[in-house]
Amino acid sequence: MLSVIRPALVTTLFFTVLLGIAYPLAVTGVAQAAFPRQAEGSLIRLGGKVVGSELIGQNFAKAEYFHPRPSAAGDKGYDASNSSGSNLGPMSEDLAKRVAGATKDLTAENGHMTVPADAVTTSGSGLDPHISPAFAAFQLPRIAAARGATVDQLAPIVAAHTEGRWLGIFGQPHVNVLTLNLALDAHYPVRHAPA
Repeated sequence: MLSVIRPALVTTLFFTVLLGIAYPLAVTGVAQAAFPRQAEGSLIRLGGKVVGSELIGQNFAKAEYFHPRPSAAGDKGYDASNSSGSNLGPMSEDLAKRVAGATKDLTAENGHMTVPADAVTTSGSGLDPHISPAFAAFQLPRIAAARGATVDQLAPIVAAHTEGRWLGIFGQPHVNVLTLNLALDAHYPVRHAPA
C-alpha cells in the first residue's frame, strides 16, 4: 500500500511546488522585468497620486467630462470587486426599458443626435474603460459648452486619444475615458476636481 501512496504523494507535492509556486513566480518575474507598468495594473498617476487604471472603467458624471459606458458591475456600477454584466438578453423587457430611458436621458443631455450603441449598453465586465469615437463625438457639444470651449478646439484632443484596431485588423477603434478626461483637464482646466 505504501508503495502506491508514496509516489502519488511525491508527485502531488512536486507538481504543487512546480505549478503552484515556481511557475507563478517565474511568470510574475518575467512580467515585472519585461512589462513593469502593465504588471502593476497600468496605473495612472497625477501629482504622485494614483487616479485610476487604464484597464478599469470609472464613473465620470459631471457635464465637463466624457462619460463612460453604463456599468452593471455592483449595485451602483463601476465596482471593480464585482465585475459583471447585466445578464439581460435581447428579449428582456427590463433591458429595453433601461436602454429607452438611457437614450431619452442622453438625448436630453446632449441634443438630438443619434445615440451610439455603447452609450446605452453595458460591457460584459461592466468595467470597460473605453468608449467608441462615435460616443466621444456625441458628447463633445456638452463638454465644450461646460468648459467654455468649442467643439473644434476639443475634437483634436479626442482624435489624439483615439486608438485604432490592434494590428490594424482586430477590435474596433476606441478612446480611453480616463486618459481623455485627464488630457481635457490639462488643456482646458476646470475649477473643481474630477467627478
